[in-house]
Amino acid sequence: MGVKAANVGRINTIPVAEQGVSDEEELKVKKYLRGEAADLGVLQDKKLKGQLAVREALYGKSAQAAAKAEKWLMPSEGGYLEAEGIEKTWRIKQEAIAGEVDILSTRKQFDIVLPELGPYTLDFTLSGRYMVAAGRKGHLALVDMKNMDLVKEFQVRETVRDVVFLHDQKLLAAAQKKYVYMYNENGTEMHCLKFTAIDSPFRNSDDNFEGSENFQRRFPLFGQNSDLNHILFQEHGAATKLQFLHKHFLLTSINKLGQLHFQDITTGQMIGNFRTGFGRSDVMQVNPFNNVVTVGHSGGTVSMWKPTSAAPLVKMLCHKGPVTALAFHSNGHLMATAGMERKIKLWDLRKFEVLQTLPGHATTMDFSQKGLLATATGSFVQILGDLSGSHEYSRYMGHSIAKGYQIRKMSFRPYEDVLAIGHSMGWSSILIPGSGEPNFDTWVANPFETRKQRNEKEVRSLLDKLPPETIMLDPTKIGSVKPTRRKEKLSKQEREAEQEAAVEGAKNIPLKKKTKGRSKPSKVVKKKQEAVAKAKKPFLEQQTEDKEMSKKKRKRIGEENPLPKSLQRFARKVCAIEIHPYLGLVQIVGGLWKKLLKRKDLS
Repeated sequence: MGVKAANVGRINTIPVAEQGVSDEEELKVKKYLRGEAADLGVLQDKKLKGQLAVREALYGKSAQAAAKAEKWLMPSEGGYLEAEGIEKTWRIKQEAIAGEVDILSTRKQFDIVLPELGPYTLDFTLSGRYMVAAGRKGHLALVDMKNMDLVKEFQVRETVRDVVFLHDQKLLAAAQKKYVYMYNENGTEMHCLKFTAIDSPFRNSDDNFEGSENFQRRFPLFGQNSDLNHILFQEHGAATKLQFLHKHFLLTSINKLGQLHFQDITTGQMIGNFRTGFGRSDVMQVNPFNNVVTVGHSGGTVSMWKPTSAAPLVKMLCHKGPVTALAFHSNGHLMATAGMERKIKLWDLRKFEVLQTLPGHATTMDFSQKGLLATATGSFVQILGDLSGSHEYSRYMGHSIAKGYQIRKMSFRPYEDVLAIGHSMGWSSILIPGSGEPNFDTWVANPFETRKQRNEKEVRSLLDKLPPETIMLDPTKIGSVKPTRRKEKLSKQEREAEQEAAVEGAKNIPLKKKTKGRSKPSKVVKKKQEAVAKAKKPFLEQQTEDKEMSKKKRKRIGEENPLPKSLQRFARKVCAIEIHPYLGLVQIVGGLWKKLLKRKDLS
């Protein structure tokens, strides 16, 4: 019975009217099916046919369950702009969009003009409810985007290059003129990350330890105390870019000297401090799939780092000129880079190959949750979309702010169709239909969480904190069994050197002196010769095995790849020897000649 149903399809073939299932639900079920059903009529094995029939039925049931769960767990559906006739989506202005959306969506479209404190950089929390804006001239503002309220704003009275939220909106980090500072939601300074004391074996490799003149000048009493001479002080320095790894609680920064720092904010320990070796950089992003930090350099190179390795995991030459912007897709397998040669490239990080090259220049880029790519240069923003799902990006939307405004950073707001733009005259918010994820998971990010829920989430995230060693290019390898490595074959010189060392060791073995003529010189020489032969024996056996293996390999290759008929006459002819049991003759048959040899009777 199951076999017959499986031959027709994975879903029961009762009419739709009798099932009470609409056409829309049927389409949802087909979306979750794993391709076409298997044709089991051609199989002869009844046991295999029954097993496959049961599996096909399970696939159908799971698809129906997923379609039913989608109705309740994902009630909202995302959409995009659709043009009519010869109309183009990139010609639709924000004013036209504002006239068609609801009142709550029109509130998300605004401009904040602060000409004396810009340019501004922005960052959102994981839930998208809170935003922090930092002006170059020291203005910091924390905004509740849900209620459109200003939570706190304060002035730090010095240059601010970048700002980033930490695990939630209660803590944020700002890269200021000399050091990295941490503030709470009330604007109170919590930490100044000047120096971090660690025990480091890398002495005589940096400028910041006790042997250098620079360090002695800054800390004159340090060299007088011998108990402190094993301690190395490290600092973030004048950071140009900040990133935060939420799953590992690591604050990452890169400074003017091209030094990359990883600091654990729960313990204060500096996990890694590496010199990139590519000079100053202000382009840095984190891959959301594996939490690998990626840095773009002035030579067109993109390097990928993890906190437990002093060397980059990957170095890619992406552009002929300096890398100006970098962004990652939410799935972690697609990377977009922009260079000074006015090219934007999309990379497949599974094969490290270019998927698409687009003309254009970008000083900042960002991917939305649904895969839209926003690029900006000067005062113009362009949105690229992959509406067909084939990783072929094309123009989707465009927006121009007031002429003369220079865009510094853009960021899509999570779970909303909103793009925030920080520029030289303040910051703006525009509507990008189809950019945000329409359904949020409260276990991952909850925009409506209460104070109690936030406290519980903070404790749970601290308990689930991952160690830095789990950061790698392919995180799916975690928990798998490491394959055994094949022994590398030694070269001829290495084998000879090992054999000579073994022979010398056998010659130098001291022999006990025995009485009654058993320690004669002739017997001593004989024992040494036996020891040398015993030491050579494993090497000779290995050499014989290698020769036999090479012969078998050559023979197998010859059988697999026989010579063509035109070259077979040049092949070496092997003679076959046959012994006749009765005549006592040895027959030698080889190629075109035969010869009989008389020998003694074998009997």
